[in-house]
Amino acid sequence: MSYAVPDIITPQTAVTLAGLFRERVRRSPDASAYRYFDETTMQWQTARWADMARQVARWQSALSQEGLQRGDRVAVMLQNGREWVCFEQAALGLGLVVVPLYVNDRAENAAYILRDAGAKFLVIGGAEHWEGLCEVRSQLAELVRIVVEKSFDGMDSSLTLLSAWLPVDGGELRTVDGDADDLATLVYTSGTTGHPKGVMLSHRNILSNAYSCSRTVPVDGDDVFLSFLPLSHALERSVGYYLPMMAGATVAYARSIPDLPEDLLSVRPTILISVPRIYERIYAKLCAQLDEKPPMARRLFESAVEVGWQCFEHRQGRAPWRVPQVWWPLLEKLVARKLINKMGGRVRVAVCGGAPLSPAIAKVFVGLGLPLIQGYGLTETSPVVCANKLEDNIPASVGLPLQDVAVSLGNNGELLVRGPNVCLGYWNKPEASAALIDSDGWLHTGDVARIEGCHVFITGRLKEIIVLANGEKLPPADMETAIGRDPVFEHVLVIGEGRPYLSALVVLTPERWKTLARSLDINPDAAEALHSKAVEKWALGCIAAQVRGFPGYVQVRRVAVSLLPWTIENGLLTPTLKVRRERILAQFRDEVDRLYQGH
Repeated sequence: MSYAVPDIITPQTAVTLAGLFRERVRRSPDASAYRYFDETTMQWQTARWADMARQVARWQSALSQEGLQRGDRVAVMLQNGREWVCFEQAALGLGLVVVPLYVNDRAENAAYILRDAGAKFLVIGGAEHWEGLCEVRSQLAELVRIVVEKSFDGMDSSLTLLSAWLPVDGGELRTVDGDADDLATLVYTSGTTGHPKGVMLSHRNILSNAYSCSRTVPVDGDDVFLSFLPLSHALERSVGYYLPMMAGATVAYARSIPDLPEDLLSVRPTILISVPRIYERIYAKLCAQLDEKPPMARRLFESAVEVGWQCFEHRQGRAPWRVPQVWWPLLEKLVARKLINKMGGRVRVAVCGGAPLSPAIAKVFVGLGLPLIQGYGLTETSPVVCANKLEDNIPASVGLPLQDVAVSLGNNGELLVRGPNVCLGYWNKPEASAALIDSDGWLHTGDVARIEGCHVFITGRLKEIIVLANGEKLPPADMETAIGRDPVFEHVLVIGEGRPYLSALVVLTPERWKTLARSLDINPDAAEALHSKAVEKWALGCIAAQVRGFPGYVQVRRVAVSLLPWTIENGLLTPTLKVRRERILAQFRDEVDRLYQGH
């Protein structure tokens, strides 16, 4: 497709996030801003920038009646959509500080964030959000109002319905005078251990990061983003919300993850932003489908990936042209194009961030022709630090530092970051802030890295080290990533701190378990089936195949297999889908003890 001349709004022009929105409305009032699925008409609808401005003014008029003062914190627990944007833009225009909450977060976690931030106002979606919060309502005394978007049976009298709260006409947009270094938002980290910390991000932090991203991945008014990562996730907010606004691109809001395959076909996005879990699920589904097909289908698939990868490496200038590449047009038509078409057929950039994507899985998607680039960042860096470019793409790396972002290696190979995207620190935690950012302005990421030819490679975590009883040390994340390449495993946790050997806790999907049980001649419904020696032997074989390239002492000797999924709802994953190691170990204490019984 052809692309328009980019109309990028610079941070200097915008000054603040509210200023960015108002400048976009001024420049392109009649252009498409957002697309959304209307449940009433069952059709995709379009909202122009001028339409959004009118709606933001309504929200702003209502908020201005709440007695809130500049700098007060206001919280949002809504699904991705126009209402999320309207609330934030209205709040920012009044000089308020926005605190995003994950809609599927645990109630006690949300309550802690609201208390820690001192939030005075909260908007939620509906019954599914209130059911959890009402259990901790005694902890929400500082909230002066809770507005709910959708009414529900038995709605508490303390709640205010959005349609009654919003005025019919909001008048003109208002924007308080603001400085680029003013606090814009508190984004709470996932909290894999202990309580989350509120990361203080300024307007400059987010604007500079979105702008730098636009220099790495050019975006213009013809682009269409499909938004499905939560807007409470720093990656989606900066790159999937503010970057499109900066460039005048359109954002379409996916209905849900289960509806994503259909939404991809309807919206036909040009840019996708995702975390590894989405690609891992697609990969696992591909593998499951291949398991049901004749061996020839798998060989054809593997040939397409291998030849496509050779073509990619040749285009990148890292490998010579090879004879098998003459088969690529046929393999692309028979295999690769089917995958690309399922993603809408127009994706020109697929961004993966938030966590490492297995190089093996990245190779599959890149080999099949998906223009996939990995990046790296932290909530504390607004969030992007590095990203690959389409023309300089090493999938095993997290790319090159963004423009205006400097990286360095500190003690023990720790990656250090400095630039305008580095946060202001942690809310009400001066000691943690001082430990995060040193006196020279370097942010200490806690990630171990190496830098080769300007590309950054993340190799582990400083603190996530298992020390075996014999003194051997190893980073469990590296092993878990390697083991997770086998699609039979839904989740993996490697354990062994202070123990004589390594073990693993793994989760299988019910479908995989039934197939496995049949192949091992085991009754899948038997109470002790998962603990059988045959199942453990099979699992250990799968694990050994994935960690073959690790040092000799890195061997998993015992494994516990489970069907209980690790989810946000049961507290075993963070809202950003990171594993809560301590909680899993606590919940599976009996299993862990069994793995080390007698040692």
